[in-house]
This record gives sequence, C-alpha cells and structure tokens, in this order.
Amino acid sequence: MNPSRSDRWHAHNARLAAYLGKPQHEGWRRRWYTIVFEAETPAGRRFDELLLVAIVASVLVVMLDSIPSARDRAGTLFAVLEWLFTLLFTAEYVMRILVVRKPLRYVLSFYGIIDFISILPTWLAIFTPELAYLLDVRLLRLLRVFRVLKVTVYFEEAQVLLRALVNARHKIFVFLGTVFIITIILGTVMYVVEGPQHGFTSIPVSMYWAVVTLTTTGFGDLVPRTPLGQFITSITILLGYSIIAFPTGIIGAELVTSMRQSSPSRRTCTHCATEGHDADAAFCKRCGSKLPPNPTETARSE
Repeated sequence: MNPSRSDRWHAHNARLAAYLGKPQHEGWRRRWYTIVFEAETPAGRRFDELLLVAIVASVLVVMLDSIPSARDRAGTLFAVLEWLFTLLFTAEYVMRILVVRKPLRYVLSFYGIIDFISILPTWLAIFTPELAYLLDVRLLRLLRVFRVLKVTVYFEEAQVLLRALVNARHKIFVFLGTVFIITIILGTVMYVVEGPQHGFTSIPVSMYWAVVTLTTTGFGDLVPRTPLGQFITSITILLGYSIIAFPTGIIGAELVTSMRQSSPSRRTCTHCATEGHDADAAFCKRCGSKLPPNPTETARSE
C-alpha cells in the first residue's frame, strides 16, 4: 500500500529533524521544535508567516528611521517598534537554541550567525553608545527571509549556477586580467595626452577614468579636453560595449553545459512516487527506497 501524502510529509520532517539534531524527548521542547523548525505543519506555517511579517516590518522601520524628516516626526515610535522587534527576534533566537539537541551546531550555522547579528546592534547600542553606527547592520535581518521562504528548495538550481561559475573561473580570470591590462594602458595614455592640467593628475587617477569609461558609466568628474583625448574616449566607450558582452557569454555557455549535465531523468520511485531522480541514482532521494533500473542505462548495456 502506497503511503499517503501526510505520511510522506511526516517521514520527511522526521529525517529533517534528525539531521538538525531534534531532541529525543517529548514535552514543551518537542512542541516548540515543531512550531519553530517544521514549516510543513500548520503551526509552523503560521509561525513562519508571522516571522516574515515581522522581518519585513522591522526592515521598513530601519529604512524609515534613516530619513531625517520621518525620524523627527516619529522617532519615538520607531524606537519603540525597534525594541519590540529586537525582543521578539531575541526570544526566537533563544528558543531555537533551547529546542535543538546540538545548540552549538545551530549557533555556528549560516542562519544562526545571521540571526545573532540581526539582534546584536541594538543590544550593543545600550552598553556601548559609541557603536550606535552599527545599527544599520540590522538590515541583515532581510537575509532571514530566505529561511522563511525555504529557499533551500532551490538548492539544486543554486548548485547548477555555482558549478557554472566554477567551471568558468579560468576564463573569467583571463578576461579580468585582460581588462586590467587595457585599463593600465588607457590610463597611461590619457595621463600623457591630457596631463594634470585637465584633471588627470596621476596614472591611478587616469585608470579610474578608464574603468568608468570602459563600463560606460561616465560620471563626468574627469572629462578629456583635447581632441586626441576625446577621440581616445570615443574608442574606449566602443571598446567597453564589446567587453561587457564577454562575461555574459562565458557564464551563459557554462550554465547551459551545467544544466545539460545535471538535468534529472523522469525516473519515479515505486514506493513514494517521487519523480526527477538522477540517471545514476540507486535510491530515492525522499524515502530512501531502492529505485527501479534506469531504462536508458539498461538499453545501453544491452
């Protein structure tokens, strides 16, 4: 008899909880673990929804507090809201530590560090007022949205993109080296052609002009005055348009190759009906059952 959808979710949650270090005893820790960590349950889903609202609201408060006119009119309200959010996130952080079996593992994890940094500035501002400038670090709370949205669902897609970047690293380094050499040459030429009297006071300053011009940004703080300098600028801009296309093409080609290599087959687990297993997979990625033979590999061996 095939397991129901509910049974499969419970089995999945049990494996995930075991991986995170779920406490083995029952009681309040088990109940709070279900709420805090298991987003597939109704209570966990509601907790994540409330947490998402709190994260977005706290980020909006930080952004509004940076506007002088808004801070003058509602500075007290922003301070009260900030403390409410800080106390809420602190209680959540402490609760996560209490309900897991291996607290240090959570504290040193990526999300554990982000959770800690998001509440640290407000507490530091009390005991060390000279560190009040660190309050802007609170915007890192926005990274916690990825936890709530369970972006790890897209882990395989992220691996494809990372693999493409790794495969293209040598080509990218060669490209960056070539651009650096071009920047030095153009900067040196413009330093000789324009000179300090037109703002090109040194080769590094002229290299800054070359970078701004090659990227077609054009801040306008350094402008060539001589006809030869203007001609070189025109050539540099045209060269910049052609250069910009190179990294896009390199990464795009590697991304297509990585997607072809990692595209899953349509093999289906006969136990839990999960599709999309890799061609060389021997066991189901969800329930761990042994997969049927791959028809393509069987035909190839015959």
